[in-house]
Amino acid sequence: MSLFSSSKKQKKGALPGQELQMKTINIRDVIAPSSIVLASDHFKIGERCGKSFFIFSYPRYLNSSWFTPVINLDIPMDATFHIHPIDTGTTLKQLRKKLTEVQAEIMDREEKGLVRDPALEIAYQDLEGLRDKLQTSTERMFRLGIYLTAYTEAPEKLRDIETSLRSILESKLVYIKPLTYQQKEGFISTSPYGMDQVQTHTPMNTSPLSSTFPFVSFDLSANEGILYGTNLHNNSLILFDRFSMENANSVIFAKSGSGKSYTVKLEILRSMMMGVDAIVVDPENEFKTLAEATGGSFLNVSLSSPYHINPFDLPEPREDENPADVIRSNIINIVGLVRILLGGMTPEEDAIIDRALTETYAAKDISPQTDPKLWAERVPLMHDLEAVLEGMEGADSLVRRIRKFTQGTYADFFNQPTNISMDKPLVVFGIRDMENEFRTSAMYIIMHYIWNKVRSKLRKRILVVDEAWVLMQSEEGASFLYGLCKRARKYWLGVSTITQDVADFMRSTYGQPIITNSSIQVMLKQSPATIDVVQKTFNLTEREKGLLLEAEIGEGLFFAGQKHVAMKVVASYIEDQIITTNPEELTKIKKAKEEIGGNAADKNPPAIKPKDAPPEDIHGLKQEKSELPADTPLSEISKMGDKQQIKPPPDIPSEPEVKGVP
Repeated sequence: MSLFSSSKKQKKGALPGQELQMKTINIRDVIAPSSIVLASDHFKIGERCGKSFFIFSYPRYLNSSWFTPVINLDIPMDATFHIHPIDTGTTLKQLRKKLTEVQAEIMDREEKGLVRDPALEIAYQDLEGLRDKLQTSTERMFRLGIYLTAYTEAPEKLRDIETSLRSILESKLVYIKPLTYQQKEGFISTSPYGMDQVQTHTPMNTSPLSSTFPFVSFDLSANEGILYGTNLHNNSLILFDRFSMENANSVIFAKSGSGKSYTVKLEILRSMMMGVDAIVVDPENEFKTLAEATGGSFLNVSLSSPYHINPFDLPEPREDENPADVIRSNIINIVGLVRILLGGMTPEEDAIIDRALTETYAAKDISPQTDPKLWAERVPLMHDLEAVLEGMEGADSLVRRIRKFTQGTYADFFNQPTNISMDKPLVVFGIRDMENEFRTSAMYIIMHYIWNKVRSKLRKRILVVDEAWVLMQSEEGASFLYGLCKRARKYWLGVSTITQDVADFMRSTYGQPIITNSSIQVMLKQSPATIDVVQKTFNLTEREKGLLLEAEIGEGLFFAGQKHVAMKVVASYIEDQIITTNPEELTKIKKAKEEIGGNAADKNPPAIKPKDAPPEDIHGLKQEKSELPADTPLSEISKMGDKQQIKPPPDIPSEPEVKGVP
């Protein structure tokens, strides 16, 4: 190593004053550090300190990947494995000699009548077994030297690094020492020169040597499931089935524009190919294109919308459910809704509402004793609750406040029977046009309706709650979402909670429990203002924290149970065209669609009447016209695009099924 050698050499025959001439700067002068300091137990190169170690003792048995915890340490480190093969013939001679010595000692102890020594017997068995393997060439012998060099900016941190390495390795009965007065040799041996200047080796045969293979990283590739992305650690595919975990819930945290909606749409699209239904609560109508392209339903919910949900709807009890429990659970949920609508209630009003709801159902002949199949025909509305409250003592204030939702503008949404269906594989509830004042209550009503449908019929489903922090603003909404996450597993449901406001989400007392009850966590690019909250919540290392701050769009961390990897979300061209929300790309898609429609119309002249057409053209009249209106479905455009060698953009208008709405 010329870096450690002296550069001051006197040249013979140098002329006077020649030392003052400007020397030519070469590449060595550019890359060389400003200084190199060697101490007995560490070294310093420039402003960076380092310390070299060597492993000198191993246990009798080594488990595979025992070195992985050292590699995964968040410490800058160089590790080298110097493996020198040993001639098998020489090894067999040494083993024969050693075996004779051990056997002679065992026989000597037997002659003296001493108690047998288990250590000698085990050594004899090991030597015999190793000799047999070497003789049959199933094993070979090597000399192994493992050296480590750790780096840090502060010299006082070297002791902490040494403590960490010792605690990790000694727990596996592997022992390490610093290279005292050999730091130079240790640095050279751990540099990519292939030079072993430490020469501290341990004899090892092939089997335990293979356990030191260092290139081991977490892998989330399975035989079933969907593709979430690529593993940035080793470029492998992240194939995973969320329903194979203890629960199928997931949380996604990311700042605006980092690709969280894109990631969820991709998961929905690929899950639907595996027969999984999806339900989305969409605050910004971002999932509308996806619903149209997959033949799903998009329900635009607002005060003036023709789509209505009656919060008094009851699910049909399953065989293992008690009708009384179903009614009681629904009443509790409606009490929470009324509390949100009225902006809170006193304990007395809470008790009055609870009793009034029971009487409202009873007035419609809905009770545990009646046939549940008849409940759907007798479900009450909000004005029925108002009528019951008018006849109750101490409910005057409640009547005046509830009347706001039974008469006037708000009655069109809150006082109407349900007229929507969830028969499609993808159902999206868009609440972008809902007034901000009632957005939380609208999300509560929608999720209550979804929960009733999920309970009534078991089917593998995913429920996506986008911008969940809106629901978490109220105690009742956060409690309902938490209860949904806890109970979803029993009904074959996976709840995906998405939010960009991590701080607001974690302020709720239900924020941490929702994360705890989610087996999958996805974190994309984070804001510097919230990264500390994310790091504390998920126990991230400094390196993982930096990765989330510097991540590109669609990059982040994917947690699945005890495993986590760095992930990059990837999509095909067709998938990207369906799920993108980039305004620039959407404009290009719309323009391309218009060009396809115009070109198709220009290339197809008007049909010729039979009496004027030549005989060979009459049969051409059976062909369909190729004029493409603006609302042509994707399937028709695809056929036309294939003929013209043009890739069609996805734009499929699809009217959702609505009961009672023309």
